[in-house]
Amino acid sequence: MDGTGGGAAAAIRARPAGSAPAVLSVLDLATVGTGHTAREALAASVRLARRAEELGYHRLWVAEHHSLPGVASSSPAVLLSHLAAHTSRIRLGSGGVMLPNHAPLVIAEQFGTLEALAPGRIDLGLGRAPGSDGATAAALRRTDRLREGAEDFPQQLTELLGFLDGDFPPTHRYRRVHAVPGPVQGATARPPVWLLGSSGFSAELAGRLGLPFAFAHHFAAAATLPALELYRGSFRPSAVLDEPYALIGVQALAAGDERTAHRQVLTGAVAMMRLRRGAPGPIPTPEEAEGYPFSPVEKEIVDGWLAHVVHGTPDAVRDGLDGLAARTGVQELMITTNAHGPDARLRSYELIAGAYGLPGGAG
Repeated sequence: MDGTGGGAAAAIRARPAGSAPAVLSVLDLATVGTGHTAREALAASVRLARRAEELGYHRLWVAEHHSLPGVASSSPAVLLSHLAAHTSRIRLGSGGVMLPNHAPLVIAEQFGTLEALAPGRIDLGLGRAPGSDGATAAALRRTDRLREGAEDFPQQLTELLGFLDGDFPPTHRYRRVHAVPGPVQGATARPPVWLLGSSGFSAELAGRLGLPFAFAHHFAAAATLPALELYRGSFRPSAVLDEPYALIGVQALAAGDERTAHRQVLTGAVAMMRLRRGAPGPIPTPEEAEGYPFSPVEKEIVDGWLAHVVHGTPDAVRDGLDGLAARTGVQELMITTNAHGPDARLRSYELIAGAYGLPGGAG
């Protein structure tokens, strides 16, 4: 196994025996709560990255979203550069960059730059969804051919890997084009590439290419097991991985008591319900969420969302995460916590780390 895939497999070996059954990581959406600003949300992301590093979480990813008032992470590469400057050990990456929104060369240059700034700490997670609505996606791509963008994903991925590795065939039209920083400067490694998905398409593609796979269990729970089965069944060993390596994103929040935890996760559930109803906004306060006049359809959306959020006391969350890891067989759990304020999110990560006995975990 070479340097391109070492970040995935080394994660299991790095975890002390007798601690978590799966590696624990963080997905930060840089959420903006009612009464807060994007600037405050991004400052909170720096606090979280620093604290996650102290607590012993393995990696922290940020995700590309657009035109959403409640999410400030529209530019993962820019945000990752800032987080890299404020941390020293934790792996940082995209969960993910939406490949159809960008020219592959631009992504290769951005993440080659990140790898040069933070050697050995950068992951490149790629998705094929727009990370936005159709009109926003068209504005990003300067085209209305959105369906074709998703269908072209395998070709775009091949092109991106060619730029990252500097190994286009002699007859390829981009054989004289180089991603800088990149292999042309004699770099010894490039960021590990992950495929992200919420269905079977990327699962099968990741398996066939022998790449690590991240599944969005936190918003597509019903498809988790079929996608993981497809990934493992289609897996072919590669220069990156000898065997499948999968993580899942999971919504989780720990608090001192069940009541407090439920009040916090309800804020994220209401925000998601509003998004699905076509009215996205900032994360509401616990008081707003509890006083919301749910229609029957809205109540069904919220209850369905909450059914897949692991929340409660630290011990209850640990048991829930352990059970999820056992049911899915994944090597890594990437925890995302959507709540109104950054303090509740940060405290949750501290409590979960403490429940698992991680080095800097809170009691």
